[in-house]
Amino acid sequence: MEILILSGCFLFVLVAVLCGGYWFLREPEERTQSEVMPAAISLNQDDGPIRQTLEKIGSILPPANDLEHPIRLKLISAGYREPDALQAYYGIKAVLGLVLSLGLLMISLRFGGSAGTGLIAAIGGAGLGYLIPAHLLNSMLNRRRARLRQALPAALDLLVLGLEAGQGLDSSMMDTSKELKLVYPELSEELSLTYLEMRAGHSRADVLGRLAQRTGEPEVRKLTNLLLDGDRFGTSLGPAIRNHAAFTRVRRRQMAQEKARKTGVKLVFPVFFLIFPCVLLVTLGPAILRLMQGLGQMLGPTP
Repeated sequence: MEILILSGCFLFVLVAVLCGGYWFLREPEERTQSEVMPAAISLNQDDGPIRQTLEKIGSILPPANDLEHPIRLKLISAGYREPDALQAYYGIKAVLGLVLSLGLLMISLRFGGSAGTGLIAAIGGAGLGYLIPAHLLNSMLNRRRARLRQALPAALDLLVLGLEAGQGLDSSMMDTSKELKLVYPELSEELSLTYLEMRAGHSRADVLGRLAQRTGEPEVRKLTNLLLDGDRFGTSLGPAIRNHAAFTRVRRRQMAQEKARKTGVKLVFPVFFLIFPCVLLVTLGPAILRLMQGLGQMLGPTP
């Protein structure tokens, strides 16, 4: 009974910490509904008590106060641009590592483990808790980049329509961001932020360079290089963007075909180790049983 109570308390604390980390790391769903800034995010939202606690814990660690830390760039690419996002991230790491370390230590000692075994379990739990947030952040970053890549052809078509209608690049980006707000909010947010930076007086080269750095997506970087070349040499952007949209669709089709061809190879292992033994058991099992019965009767003791 005591073991069940101890395990229940440990699971409750673990689930609570994971839910708090997921609440912070989940993608922001609410967007500003302004007509001028269709996808801008307020960075001064009221923080909950869980996040404030995580930020205070994370601020104690020296890497959380580094403005040039590479994890901060990952958080920005994942859609978390709050100034205290890095502190909250390291707070999640510290709390999760501590909880897993204490939990595994208590379980090891409860089941009769030695002090050395408990120490190894505590170190392993601390390392596991420290690595889980990094894995989750990389997974969320990859998913967001995939959504940006998925939304790029539609955004390019809208940009072409705006440019060929006589609008400038800035106005076309704003209209494209407004049209993509409900379907592709991630790319709408990035284009809206780019438009606001242009309106603030930054040069187009710097703004587009920051767009490519923020997203970290190679397809977005190709688009920014195309826009920079058009702005540098004074060429028409409409035909170039239309050709690039066709290229992105062909590239996406090729990637889908590549994944489809890899499916057959990936299915070899589950088919061979899971499905094939079951088929052999169903088809050959009755025959083997009958053969064993016949051999038993033939080789049985004679009267």
